[in-house]
Amino acid sequence: MRFAKSAVQDSARRDGQNNATAYTKAEGTAFLSADRKVSEESQSLAVEEAAAATAAFPGEREERLPQVVRALRNPNFRLFWSGNFLSNIGTWMQNVAQGWLVLTLTNSAFWLGVVGFAGSIPFLIFTLFGGVVADRVNKRKLLIVTQSVMMVLAFAMAALSYFKIITVWQVVVLAFLNGMAMAMNAPSYQALVPRLVPREDLTNAIALNSAQFNMSRILGPTLGGYAMALVGVAGNFFLNGISFLAVLWALTRIKYPEQQPSHYPGLLNSLRQGFTYLHGKKQMLVLVWMTAVASFLGIPFITFIPYFVRVQLHSGETGLGWLLAASGLGAVLGAVTVAARGTLRHRGTVVTIGGLVFFSAIISFCYSRSFVLSQCLLLAEGYSAILMISSFNVAIQHLSSDEMRGRVMSIYATSFLGLPPLGALLAGEMSRHIPTGHVLALMAGTAGILFMGTYAFSRPLRELD
Repeated sequence: MRFAKSAVQDSARRDGQNNATAYTKAEGTAFLSADRKVSEESQSLAVEEAAAATAAFPGEREERLPQVVRALRNPNFRLFWSGNFLSNIGTWMQNVAQGWLVLTLTNSAFWLGVVGFAGSIPFLIFTLFGGVVADRVNKRKLLIVTQSVMMVLAFAMAALSYFKIITVWQVVVLAFLNGMAMAMNAPSYQALVPRLVPREDLTNAIALNSAQFNMSRILGPTLGGYAMALVGVAGNFFLNGISFLAVLWALTRIKYPEQQPSHYPGLLNSLRQGFTYLHGKKQMLVLVWMTAVASFLGIPFITFIPYFVRVQLHSGETGLGWLLAASGLGAVLGAVTVAARGTLRHRGTVVTIGGLVFFSAIISFCYSRSFVLSQCLLLAEGYSAILMISSFNVAIQHLSSDEMRGRVMSIYATSFLGLPPLGALLAGEMSRHIPTGHVLALMAGTAGILFMGTYAFSRPLRELD
């Protein structure tokens, strides 16, 4: 009797193993098939195949990627993310070359401030209207146009530099035109991300976007510094132009649900609705205020890093690349921290503390005479800045409704990207009368005081979770 029972148990166990083996083989076949179709068929079929695989094996998709990068399980976001990553590497290479070119032409911190102003002031003028446009038109087509314009401008900068006919005023004009294209690009870029991922992946997607942008801050300046030594500034501009092909290809491939057409009021009425909506959301309003403070008084510091490298730290192109890479590494670590957390809690406290550390690192950097210490301070600056900025971005994206997101993000983008040129122009003008380090330290200290005051007197900020 015991033998018969044992035989029955052995048989059942063998059947279970066979079934498990069959299930595993079927699972492997399904995923191999899905992988082949991703490479052989159109993007839409790839998305359908991925959805079918997920339905059949509900736990598998969560296991394939770590929690920290789970938004990349969405094929369209993965494609969008990788294309922008390659393009941003080229953009940072150009930024390094442009700053060094201006110093070579003028040897003036004032002109660095002017070029920074010219490249960023369009965000203050055009980004608000870009948000209204983003709510009305096909975001993909708008992004393709703006990215194509920036590619052409990069090639123009390369040609002028290569033939050695470029002047500082030409750099100013090209920087302004590039800023116009970026101002129209920013709201659509921000508003498109939530359409590429489910809501539960949005925080992770925003953090990963910050990570790829700041990983490019590591690779771009480092590669840019060495590229300038090998192929000159013209080569950097040319490589940036080539890098735009990556994001243009990604934009032609991604699939996402289009926004349903609806009636919109006039342009100015749409813009007014955006401000009215923001004014009614006290938590979003205080976040935009703090973004404006950090952008006007803190972020312009980045424009003057080449000045500190050359005048205060007595280094060259390679040293500039390493310092910017340190800041980028800190930012990547900050983005990874946000992505790993999954859900940001106590965001009002996080943005305040992150901002205070950010401003403290800037003040300390302004008086550093050690290259290694300056690298460490920029590492802290990058880490704290991304904690602050990611908290701003995630909170505003979550608090905004879908139909108002383009306009809300344009107001946020105007505060974040439009005010640094005014801060850079102010710092550049003040640096003609007092040392540049004193100017930037004073601005960062003022920002820190405003952050502490806002946290103390704003209940909506303290309650933001």
